Amino acid sequence: MLTKYLSVFFISMVPIIELRGAIPIGVGLGLPLWQVYIIAIIGNMIPVPFIFFFARKVLEWGADKPVIGKFFTFCLEKGHKGGEKLKAKAGRGLPWALLLFVGIPLPGTGAWTGTLAASLLDMDFKSSVRACMGGVLLAGCIMGVLSVLGVSAFGAVVA
Repeated sequence: MLTKYLSVFFISMVPIIELRGAIPIGVGLGLPLWQVYIIAIIGNMIPVPFIFFFARKVLEWGADKPVIGKFFTFCLEKGHKGGEKLKAKAGRGLPWALLLFVGIPLPGTGAWTGTLAASLLDMDFKSSVRACMGGVLLAGCIMGVLSVLGVSAFGAVVA
């Protein structure tokens, strides 16, 4: 039983998959939704401070390196360009825009990407964490409902 909970926890920490994959897996493993929800949120939020404080520094450090430089420079430029567009459109509502971006349960729109974007946009840490946490809670609710409906529908088809 512990291995099922640890699986949910560690899957929710993986970039791109995050809690969008962890919640359906946990529900599919037969774990109670409320427990899966809490564990997935904790696992998804643990990397956020590390991403916020170190990802930008790593990208800037690697931008002039021979093998990885082009990719890191591309990531920085893409982030700055997209961030400026988002800032122009969202204005003072940038934290809300970040919350909604993270809350959309699609690959690539989770806490990892949202936190990196917040770091590149020079948002303050407190606003970034609040927005990401709100987005993770929203995505968790959406994925929880979809997971329960999906397991129920699958059970009805198989029975």
